Amino acid sequence: MADDARLKFSRLWQRLGAQGTSDAVFDRLAAAYREPGRVYHTLDHVLDCLALLDDADFAAAERDPVEAAIWFHDVFYDSRRRDNEVRSAEWAEQMLSAASVPSETTARVAQLIGMTDHSSPPADASGQLLCDVDLAILGRDQAEFDEYQRRIREEYGWVSDPLYRVGRARVLSGFADRPWIYLTQRFRDRYEAAARANLHRALAGLQG
Repeated sequence: MADDARLKFSRLWQRLGAQGTSDAVFDRLAAAYREPGRVYHTLDHVLDCLALLDDADFAAAERDPVEAAIWFHDVFYDSRRRDNEVRSAEWAEQMLSAASVPSETTARVAQLIGMTDHSSPPADASGQLLCDVDLAILGRDQAEFDEYQRRIREEYGWVSDPLYRVGRARVLSGFADRPWIYLTQRFRDRYEAAARANLHRALAGLQG
C-alpha cells in the first residue's frame, strides 16, 4: 500500500508542475500520518478520501488542487489544538512553493485545506467536493461508523468522559442541524440518509 501511495503522490507532484522528486515530501507526509496518538487521522484516511475522489465526476482543472488538499489536510493533527488546518495549509504552501509549483496553485491548495475545518459549508464546487469526501465516513454502514467513533474517542483519550460527551455531541449536532450534510448531489444521494441515521444514534448515546 505504501508503494502505491508513493506512486500516486509522485504522479500528482508531476501534474502540479513541481520540480524535483516527490520522495522527500512524501516521506515527511507519511511520517506525520504515523505519529503517535493518531488512530483515525492516518494515511488510511487519506487513501480512503483519494479513492472517493477517484470515483467522483469532477472537472479535471480543479481535481489536482483537491487531491493535493486531501494529501496535506491532516499533516498536522493534534487533538489538543484548534489550528491544525491552518498549520497544515501553511506547511503545504511551503512544500509546494519550494518545489516551484505556481503560486496560484499553492494558494488554492491552502485555501481548500482551510475548508476542512468544516466550520461552515463552502460555496464553491471544489470545496464542496473536498468536504463531502472528508465527511463520507459519517454515512458509511453502522459498523464502520462505530469504528470511526471509537478511533476518534481514542484520539481524545486525554479528555474525561463527561467532557468528551458534551464536546463530541456539539460537533455531531453541528452536522446534524445542517439542512444538508453533503453538498454535492452524488454524495447526498449516496450518504445523506445513512449519515443522519448514524448521527441520530450517536447523539442519543452521547446524550443518554
